[in-house]
This record gives sequence, C-alpha cells and structure tokens, in this order.
Amino acid sequence: MKKFFILLVIMMATTSAFSQGIISLMNRSDDFFKLMSEEKFKEAVDFFDPSVQAKITPESLYELWSKLNMSIGKFEGADVVQSKTEGEYVVVVLDGKFEKDTQRFMIAYNKTEKIVGFFLQPKNNAPVYAKPAYADSLLYKEKEVAIKGTKSNLVGILTTPTKVKIYPIVVLVHGSGPSDMDETVGANKPFKDLAVGLAAQGIATIRYVKRTLVYPGEFNGAFTVKEEVMNDALAAVELTKTLPGVNKTQIYLLGHSLGGMLAPRMAATSLALKGIIIIAAPAKKLADVMVEQNNYMYAQMKDTTQRLKTVLAENLKEVDKARITSLGSMKADSVILGLPASYWIDLNTNDQVAIAKKLTKRIMVIQGGNDFQVTADDYAIWNAALGKKPNVMMKFYPELNHLLSVQKEKGNATQYQTPANVSPQVITDIATWIKAK
Repeated sequence: MKKFFILLVIMMATTSAFSQGIISLMNRSDDFFKLMSEEKFKEAVDFFDPSVQAKITPESLYELWSKLNMSIGKFEGADVVQSKTEGEYVVVVLDGKFEKDTQRFMIAYNKTEKIVGFFLQPKNNAPVYAKPAYADSLLYKEKEVAIKGTKSNLVGILTTPTKVKIYPIVVLVHGSGPSDMDETVGANKPFKDLAVGLAAQGIATIRYVKRTLVYPGEFNGAFTVKEEVMNDALAAVELTKTLPGVNKTQIYLLGHSLGGMLAPRMAATSLALKGIIIIAAPAKKLADVMVEQNNYMYAQMKDTTQRLKTVLAENLKEVDKARITSLGSMKADSVILGLPASYWIDLNTNDQVAIAKKLTKRIMVIQGGNDFQVTADDYAIWNAALGKKPNVMMKFYPELNHLLSVQKEKGNATQYQTPANVSPQVITDIATWIKAK
C-alpha cells in the first residue's frame, strides 16, 4: 500500500485561483455577455484582441448566439466558476444560465484585458457552489483592493453594506495551504458566504487571495507562519484604517482553522484590532491534530488488517518529527512533512491558548460538533482557558462541520464536494456579537 499522510488541517488546494486584477476581468466578462444578450455583436467584437478579430466577426457571434438561444433558450446571466493564470494569460470560466439549461464558457484574456480565446465547454455535471439565500445583492457592494506585501501585493475584495454609512469591518484569514479569496473547498466558499452574509447585516469584510497560491516561489526555503499568513493579514488590518466608511474603533479579524490558531498572536501585535473571531481553530499543537486526523480517517476505512495498522504506525512516526522546538544540527529549510523546520519550530514554540488568555480584547470562539478536522476536544481546551473571561464569547454548534455548514454527521472530505453554505445562524451570531461592542 502506498504510504500517505492525512493532513486535513492543511486545506485542499483549490483550482479556483483568483489572480491579480480578476475583479476587473469578471466585470469585463459580465459586460461582454450583456452585449451578446442584447445582440450588439459589433460592440462585442471590440472586446477581442486585434490579433484574433479577423476570425471573430459580428456574423459569427450572431450565429453562435442564435444556436444557443434555439437550443437552451434566452440568456439569463452568468456566474464565474473558476479563474486561473496560464502563463501570460488569465482564464475565466463561467456558467451561463439560459432558460432551459446552463452552458459553460471559457474566456482567455491577455495583459491588456482583451479576449484572445472564447470557447464553449462540455457540460460539467460536478456540483458547483450555490449562493446562499442571504446573498442579497441589493444589500452589499464589492470593490477590488490591494493588500501590500513586502515583496508583492495581493488582490482582495472589500465587501461593504449598502444600507449603512459607518460600519464595523472584519478581515478574513484563511486556514492552511494555498487558497483563493473565497477559501474555496470543493463546492463550498465559506469566506464568500461570510462576506455577503455579514454585509447584509451591516458589517464590511476584506478577503484576499492567499500568498502561497499566487506566489508559491516565495516559499521555497525557510519560512514561518509570519510569511505565510500573519504579515498579509496584518497588512489587511492596516488597510482597513484608511477606508472611508469604516468605524476605526470596530476593526476585527476572523481566523479560520490555522488562521484562528494564529489570531491571538496577531491580536497581541495589532493596536488597531478591537477583537478576534476564532473559528474551528486547533487549541493543541498541529502535530497532535494531525495524529487525531490520521486515526479518525483510518478508522473511517474500517480496515483492521495488520498491513493498514503498520502504515498508520509509520505515518505517526513521521508526524512525531514535526514536534521539534529547536534546530540543533538541522538546517532551517530542512523539509518535514512538506514544510520547513523553521515553520514547525515557530508553531511549536507559540502557545495560542496562553496568548489568548492574556488578551483583554474581545474574543469570540466558534466550533462545530460535526467538524472532523478540528474537534470538540480543541473547543473544550479553549473553553477551559477562556470561557469565564468577561471579554470572551464561546459558541458551540453541534451540527456544523469545519466549513460551518449544517451536516448530519462528521463524515469525511467527500462532504466538501456537495454544495453547502455557512449557517445563517453563525452569521447572525457573529454580527450580533460585533454590534454588541
């Protein structure tokens, strides 16, 4: 049997990568389809780069659109499914909604935001993200912002409420691993849900693409969670102080999974933060969480053979190597379970619960009972340390999973392939807590 590790705390890398400037390209895609639906094919041709306009004529666009209208009805709208960089191009994949069916389109843009490729793709039957009922577009608006880094900037989205002039704001911080700004996992987009849900209740958010997704080359040597997570999150916090409409006394940071684990450290260093929201965050060391995850997933296999037991034992021996607290004779960039030694030492020498216990800032801790990645045991540790502090609100939701959606059981990672949204109760509870001041 092939040896493998189950490290679900490190979230699955998404193929829905938001590249720099993607909001502009999304808007251009909307404008293009609007022209097509209005049968303004001559104007639509202008969206194409001159190098391909010889092959794209108003007549050819008319023919294509007419065939679609005849087969699947009138066009109703399009949603972006995926975006990714392909060399010097950015590819945007959209699902066009027609009266009778959907049609997937792929549009390739060059650096001048001109279309160099426009393709119809075969129908994809895989489940896709579905907007929650609380995503009322009349209640929020979105704007692209830049998160300034020491080496390179990140694109982000500022989501603001339309019915409130002065509002609190929350910076959303990802879990482990590469992730887009929506924290897309399978057919789920928890950060997008949180952003639109909170905006509907009068609270703004900033979410941004994670550095490890768009600049993986910056992480070839030794690094820590500061470079991976904290520096960008704190830069986003500083950005909120410059934004019109933001109540500068009501700036919060919401950390999910690893982001929640690091939230107390960031709160301890940021004077701007009023408080933090810790969601599904390990209270134990990451290696301990990995052991629990491996044991759980192997138990799910229901295979009691000696061969599988041997594989599990070997895997757990490897996990033990991640418990280091100093380099000794080891180099800082020595790789342990896919991460440098410097990374593990940084995590292992910082006690997130002890740091949180010393904070006087507001803290909200949220945990789901059907979370198989970070369990109720971690919540119990947080609760024992923080539960009686007057600045802390503890919330446990028995039916929620790691992505804050309602589930009937803990299950496994296949759960994430089914579209589900962040529980509206969680969003209401967060909004109520923030507004309570």
